Amino acid sequence: MQQANEAGLFCTRWNLVISVASGKGGTGKTTVAVNLALSIGKCQFLDCDVEEPNGNVFLKPEILSTQKVYKPIPKIDEKKCTFCGKCAHACAYNALAVLRDKVIVFPELCHGCGLCAWVCPEEAIAEEKQPLGVVETGLSGDVEFVQGKLNIGEPMAVPVIRAVKRKISVKMDAILDVPPGTSCPVVQSVKDTDFCLLVTEPTPFGLHDLKLAVETVRKLGIRIGVVLNRSDIGDSKTESYCATENIPILMRIPADRRIAEAYSRGVPVIEALLEYRSRFQKLFQDIRTIVAQ
Repeated sequence: MQQANEAGLFCTRWNLVISVASGKGGTGKTTVAVNLALSIGKCQFLDCDVEEPNGNVFLKPEILSTQKVYKPIPKIDEKKCTFCGKCAHACAYNALAVLRDKVIVFPELCHGCGLCAWVCPEEAIAEEKQPLGVVETGLSGDVEFVQGKLNIGEPMAVPVIRAVKRKISVKMDAILDVPPGTSCPVVQSVKDTDFCLLVTEPTPFGLHDLKLAVETVRKLGIRIGVVLNRSDIGDSKTESYCATENIPILMRIPADRRIAEAYSRGVPVIEALLEYRSRFQKLFQDIRTIVAQ
């Protein structure tokens, strides 16, 4: 396993970074991520689902520190500005509009890339910080806990996810709970991980969204495996699809009322049903074997 250092060179790291994703919500993604982390022991759990983090419900961490996350927003010095329009022309997100004697900035559209300031010939653009959310870190037993929280009403989750992923340690394995779907927050969460575990269910909706997730993750060049949750419902089409696409099904979890009851109480599966601890440990070892190949 390798990662780029600040100089852009690659260095060896010994930890395994696993992203746990799904094409749709409600498949049991957080359940798998939480129990996988708890079964490993000493590791990190990073909740990248910053719009609605809920790993804390099961891990019940003691939060030890909170860090604010900001996005740089352009601030126009209209005494210097000649209203040439180069900033608006360069912005791919239409976050600036240049009028005859005024520049309008739309903070909700700005991605904080800084290109507008870079292209301004008059150096009339500075940057001011806009708060987006927070990153909280803490402990849950042997598990180092990290979660991002996007401020209510903010449309842009990616900068907060980046801040969460900067907490990944090279000294221990990390499990990332990824937002549902296949949008930008999912791509940001999954990219640069060693393996993506896709949680799905054997239903038409589950298969449809699994296909979208597989296509997305494969474009990122990341190896994938599937956990089939509620595996004894639905039909066999999901298993047939995985076989055709050479995607390993690494674990099957049946529709068990005891699991649902534990979930409703905020109790991890491996604590409610002790036999699942070894199953999740095997899942982790199977992933490690695949990555090492």
